Amino acid sequence: NSSELSPSFLLASIPGLEAAQAWLAIPLCSAYVLALLGNCAVLLVVRAEPSLHAPMYLFLCMLATIDLALATATVPRILCFYWFGSREIGFGACLLQMFLIHALSAAESSVLLAMAVDRYVAICHPLRHAAILTNGATAKVGLLAMARGVLFFLPLPLLLLPLPFCGSRALSHSFCLHQDVMNLACANTTPSVVYGLTAILLVMGLDAVLICLSYLLILKAVLRLAAWRERLKVFSTCIAHICVVLAFYVPLIGLSVVHRFGKDLAPLVHVVMGNVYILVPAVLNPIIYGVRTKQIQRRIL
Repeated sequence: NSSELSPSFLLASIPGLEAAQAWLAIPLCSAYVLALLGNCAVLLVVRAEPSLHAPMYLFLCMLATIDLALATATVPRILCFYWFGSREIGFGACLLQMFLIHALSAAESSVLLAMAVDRYVAICHPLRHAAILTNGATAKVGLLAMARGVLFFLPLPLLLLPLPFCGSRALSHSFCLHQDVMNLACANTTPSVVYGLTAILLVMGLDAVLICLSYLLILKAVLRLAAWRERLKVFSTCIAHICVVLAFYVPLIGLSVVHRFGKDLAPLVHVVMGNVYILVPAVLNPIIYGVRTKQIQRRIL
């Protein structure tokens, strides 16, 4: 009875490659180190360069901080499993990790929306940009993004807390996600299913729609310009942000599709998609902005 009240879960190994897991963890560790170095470099460069103390780069710092926290909440635990065989994760630790993953992902989605609004104001209302998006307003947006993630996704572990887990304890990922843990409960999970889907739609879904709307308005404004060279010059300021949005939402949508419709897929697909969702944004974001932003390039060099 005590094990049912406080169960532990088994993290997913790499199917068919369990013997080589220690070696396969080396690329995972390398990607994590690259994410740490890249995002820390962005934070240090923006802090050291006064000309980068502008809303766009402050949002980039928020993005880097969230990516660091998200990767650190998951990858070290995965490496402990792959290298030292520590497959079991306690119920409380699993719920905490699950909450951090979902709350930080929601905060990242909110920051991406704020960056899209920043691009819209900068292109469509350039004279009002400095008045609307001050550094103080940018800091408030960052706090609201984090508060939004916490408030929307704190109920997820609370809904799972009283459920009994009396069957299989094997997860389909190397870390804890809400739907993955919820599927192991041997009780009615309808409230958890309904709330989880509602939270995802009201946060990530709504943000994605508003980001698309922002870029439709930007595209409309750009097409009003007479010369093609001017159009390309203005729209090129959005390319880095568009790439970062794709790096976040494509793995998120892929992981959601695998969860909803991929029950017959090989377990390897679930493990790989989970790791891609955690690491791809954290690794690519500093690279994308490092390549596209000359000020960051010069300062790093």
